[in-house]
Amino acid sequence: MSDPTRLLEAVRQGDRQAAAELLPIVYDELRRLAAARIANEPRAQTLSATALVHEAYLRLVGPQEFDGRAHFFAAAATAMRRIMVERARHKKREVHGGEFQRREFHPDIVAETESDDELLELDAALEKLAAKDPGKARLVELRFYAGLTGEQAAEILGISPSTADRHWVFARAWLKREIQGG
Repeated sequence: MSDPTRLLEAVRQGDRQAAAELLPIVYDELRRLAAARIANEPRAQTLSATALVHEAYLRLVGPQEFDGRAHFFAAAATAMRRIMVERARHKKREVHGGEFQRREFHPDIVAETESDDELLELDAALEKLAAKDPGKARLVELRFYAGLTGEQAAEILGISPSTADRHWVFARAWLKREIQGG
């Protein structure tokens, strides 16, 4: 049984052997996504791509169901986002050195973040966007956190690449405005 969808279903039903078979199948792809995400983080980032993959994988092999490989990797993007945001919040606590400081945000909001502050600002803005338009927020999550191309994200979301491109332009502009407070 090497089909990730069947293995995921078996894992959900408690099959430990399926969990052992699943990791090698999805590991390389998860590692590539995590490495792309970590590469855009500040040099002080203490989370390695390997650690991010392992934490995300542990969150994924639980009771949830996946409608196939694309759904699994979309869930992986969400897990990676949550892990990175949790880590940034933990590092920003006053006992860890810190007060939040407002900084000028870079023009290309979803290209990369330079600090934990920016990652947290992006996460807060993304939560607001999700409340207004979950589809556009999901697109940002797939592009930014999972490092997917517009075409790959469009396929996962079940929309055309041109629609994904339009939504991407809108979401970036909306997030930039939200973060800059204007």
